[in-house]
Amino acid sequence: MPLHILGLNHTTAPVEIREQVVFAGDDIDRALASLLQLDNVAEAVVLSTCNRTEFYVETTDEGVREMRAWLLQDQKLGEEVDSSLFTLNEEDAIGHLFKVACGLDSMVLGEPQILGQLKDAFRQAEQCGTVGTQLNRLFHHTFSVAKKVRTDTEIGSSPVSVAYAAVNLANQFFSGFSQHTALLIGAGVTIELVAKHLYSKGIGRLFIANRNIGRAQNLATQFDGFALPLSELEGTLPDADILISSTASTEPVVRLEQMEKAIQARKRKPVFAVDIAVPRDLEPGIGDLPDVYLYSIDDLDKVIVAGQNNREEAAVDAMRILEDETRRYLSIQRSKEVAPVIIALRDHGDAIREQVLEQARRRLAKGADSDEVLEFVTSSLLKKILHQPSVRLREAGEQSDQEFIDAVSELFGLNKKN
Repeated sequence: MPLHILGLNHTTAPVEIREQVVFAGDDIDRALASLLQLDNVAEAVVLSTCNRTEFYVETTDEGVREMRAWLLQDQKLGEEVDSSLFTLNEEDAIGHLFKVACGLDSMVLGEPQILGQLKDAFRQAEQCGTVGTQLNRLFHHTFSVAKKVRTDTEIGSSPVSVAYAAVNLANQFFSGFSQHTALLIGAGVTIELVAKHLYSKGIGRLFIANRNIGRAQNLATQFDGFALPLSELEGTLPDADILISSTASTEPVVRLEQMEKAIQARKRKPVFAVDIAVPRDLEPGIGDLPDVYLYSIDDLDKVIVAGQNNREEAAVDAMRILEDETRRYLSIQRSKEVAPVIIALRDHGDAIREQVLEQARRRLAKGADSDEVLEFVTSSLLKKILHQPSVRLREAGEQSDQEFIDAVSELFGLNKKN
């Protein structure tokens, strides 16, 4: 079965739509199991991040229709989501997967985090038993392509990321961090990068809140910060000049009423807030509060664009590599697909050879002349090997199947004029 992709991402859907189609942890396990129960799905990998949810599947066109119906029904999604979904197949799907792995389809051009997320998605699918020969071969080739792009181009050289953009925007807002306090919610890769950038720019105080306090403590130790559980979040909100959140929560982590109390306690001191999560961690109404300047992940896209010029030239080189690698992979795949036919053809020829050889041995045993036996062997082999092609050629002639006739002529190097 060929590769198909069904999904949505930051280029096809705004955050309000994307946050309706998010899979995490056990949700992905369940989704993978459901996909493999569909009649026409053979293998599957699910990638779900803040910027995309995409299903990489070995299936048929009918299987894609089944997947789409399953997704809309399973997640109770409406027309606005359905119209944001895209599908790709075969060469386009392979090229898209390569682009995703290399960060060329990311909001932040060339960002490296997506490759790690893709590897995690692949490992999870492996553990769920939904990866077979085809996706195993494709994803390992994909990881090799991503490494080649990183090695052979400057796509990752400039310091541009969602985390960098958030901190850079905050720096412009406050004109420096030494007198300010930042509260980070979450302890994943993005928050770690945010903490790193804030620390390098001399943040006054840094709080890191997370459901798993151990992970928060690890980050706090690295960057001279303070760790706290989410249960103590409300008490720390009034201290936060900068609030940046990126968790995997399916529900808002900061409620509107909590932020209202914090603003009152701050006595109109402004709060710069960035919600990087999908679904969103901060209730959307928080952005309407006085003295709160709330940016979503889509808002950061406008900031990021300005910092990507250095990577765009490298992206041209990277795309050339991807185009070459897509063609190379397809060539390898097609040669593997024809391998069973080649094996069957050789087995067929060998069976004819054995049959004629046995007949020749019997003739020799009866005292036949060796020249006569050689004549018998060569003529018998010729007749038996060319019998089926000759029959099919006559049928093709009767049916005016010129394509088949031309294919046989090409196969045997014949002059069609003779």
